[in-house]
Amino acid sequence: MLISLRSGSLYPAQMDKASLLAEVISHVKELKKNATEASKGSVIPMDVDEVRVEPHGDGCDGRSFLITASLCCDYRPELLADIRQVLDTFHLKTIRAEISTLGSRVKNVFVMTSHEEGITDNATEVCHLVSSIEQALKSVIQKNTSPEFSPGIILPNKRRRVSPFESLSSSS
Repeated sequence: MLISLRSGSLYPAQMDKASLLAEVISHVKELKKNATEASKGSVIPMDVDEVRVEPHGDGCDGRSFLITASLCCDYRPELLADIRQVLDTFHLKTIRAEISTLGSRVKNVFVMTSHEEGITDNATEVCHLVSSIEQALKSVIQKNTSPEFSPGIILPNKRRRVSPFESLSSSS
């Protein structure tokens, strides 16, 4: 881009403000698209809640299969316990877990397999298992966003006031 000097200021040569703004906007969009593509497959929490469950193999021929489950949501103290409780119901062995945080967001990625070879007979059962895991993890996110499970949101930083006279009168 050529730069010219007009009345002591720097302006792009032969470019008005509207076309410069349009060029900057298109460049920002391109950078955002590149950043999204670069972060695929990485364990970086995004701004939106997301559950993704993908099977690898179908368990046919008596072989075990792999399932990759990822969950991205706001962090809360009971989150890992809730995820563990949900995943334990499926009787799968977790062979890898990756957890990352960014601000108040967290992303958990679990790679699980069947305990024993030949646990399923066909791909239909694996698809049903994947769907069940996805629904169970979505319920964890719904619990995460439900205000009834987050009393701190209703009354943030509020302490109960206790009068010394209340404790004396209640003990007599």
